[in-house]
Amino acid sequence: MRVVFMGTPEFAVPCLQKLIDLGHEVTGVFTQPDKPQGRKMILTPPPVKELALANGLTVYQPVKMKDGTALEMLKEANPELVIVVAYGKILPKEILDYPEHGCINIHASLLPKLRGAAPIQWSVINGFDKTGVTSMQMDEGLDTGDMLLKGEIEIGENDTAGDMHDRLSVLGAEILEKTIDALMKNELKPEKQNHDEFTYAPMLSKDLSPIDWNCSALEIHNKIRGLSPWPSANAKLNGKTVKIHKSVLSDVKGKHAGEIVEAGKRLVVSCGDSKCIEILTLQAEGKKAMPASDFLRGNPVEIGAFFE
Repeated sequence: MRVVFMGTPEFAVPCLQKLIDLGHEVTGVFTQPDKPQGRKMILTPPPVKELALANGLTVYQPVKMKDGTALEMLKEANPELVIVVAYGKILPKEILDYPEHGCINIHASLLPKLRGAAPIQWSVINGFDKTGVTSMQMDEGLDTGDMLLKGEIEIGENDTAGDMHDRLSVLGAEILEKTIDALMKNELKPEKQNHDEFTYAPMLSKDLSPIDWNCSALEIHNKIRGLSPWPSANAKLNGKTVKIHKSVLSDVKGKHAGEIVEAGKRLVVSCGDSKCIEILTLQAEGKKAMPASDFLRGNPVEIGAFFE
């Protein structure tokens, strides 16, 4: 089948690789423009572009989707089907309608839950015990199209968004293979979403990072792992901002929100419900992330001190 692939970040790479491995004719790869990255602001191609070029595929990087340029590129590629995975751009109707089999999206949630830009992170922040991937026939709405196939996985108590990202990207490629196979056999049975059940997963920003220690230990633990690796949760200690990358729930009993109740081999902090979390990995300003025990050796903290 002639396929155009649209995707940008690392999450989309296994899906493009799956199309290549299955022997589909990938007539074009659409991805976002190269962007400056790092302290030196070096112009860097997206991961999907790197894989596409390594396999000799034609790459398109339109800046806009609604000015006709992208449509002309699509016509040049002339696909029967478009696969969209974390592309990061909204497709106008004329692009959605162009391929014979339309556009199929691989979305990292169990729709209609967690429509939007950051479903993986919000599944963890919200404390879900499971999530998954849904293949969807795209329409003009935001993740509102008919559902095709789903795959489900559990979220462990200490899994981070980074952990789930890696597992879901692999699952996404598996669901993509099954979806295309069913399409070619004319066995797909689209299912409309119950729009009354939808929830939204907005884009993340650093505004979410500060920890409110008045929240429960479980809420804080979920926030820490849901914002790892980016933008990461943070708090102030001795007037300086510290990033907190990993934690576990503790059986130690606390008293006051944000109070440090252990600071030797372990770093244990009381939360708003008088339950505690143990901070496993944290990062001082201008330093690398390190285990709490190493941090405490270089940054002595007294029991009874407070995170803000």
